[in-house]
Amino acid sequence: MTTEAVIFDIGNVLIEWNPERFYDWQIGRADREALFAEVDLHRMNDIIDAGGPFRETIYEWADCHPDWRDEIRMWHDHWIEMASPRIDGSVALLRALRLKGVPVFALTNFGIDSFAYAQTQYDFLTEFDRAFVSGHMGVTKPAPRIFEMVEADCGIAPGRLLFVDDRPDNIAAAEARGWACHRFDGWQGWARRLVAEGLLTETEAGL
Repeated sequence: MTTEAVIFDIGNVLIEWNPERFYDWQIGRADREALFAEVDLHRMNDIIDAGGPFRETIYEWADCHPDWRDEIRMWHDHWIEMASPRIDGSVALLRALRLKGVPVFALTNFGIDSFAYAQTQYDFLTEFDRAFVSGHMGVTKPAPRIFEMVEADCGIAPGRLLFVDDRPDNIAAAEARGWACHRFDGWQGWARRLVAEGLLTETEAGL
């Protein structure tokens, strides 16, 4: 079936997202392991991705864990350092698709304020034809509802959507809706998939 739109996840597809690596660098691995064992920072981030306020949510969690207050606040105060670096090969593929006239969407678990901030730091985040951001949608991947909302908004049949994401649970949820999917494990593999789909030539894909 012909692909009518390509949908990019952002974290670990277009931008590296590894909070553990950031905290290892900031406070050392032992303290990071203790922090993450005591405080569910990924759960905190899930609240933000579902629409919770960025700074307020993090600072409230910090106040609830005074022994780790400064470290938890880093999630907000040094957030862009966690959400980095950009994955240049993937950004080039996004732009190559748009140059070919292929509609390119984002479907991302991202907070409202953090996404707006990220757009000021990464210009390519403003280049999607449509950006489906969980914080605005009030639901996060891999809930089936978020995929239904994308389909309803764009009006494209599920089988004509090609979705790239790094997480197997998100891929499984999209495939259950009938989407074509690619599990991201590096930009080169994604590039080869786009060539195989006839969306880019090898040269256009940087191969």
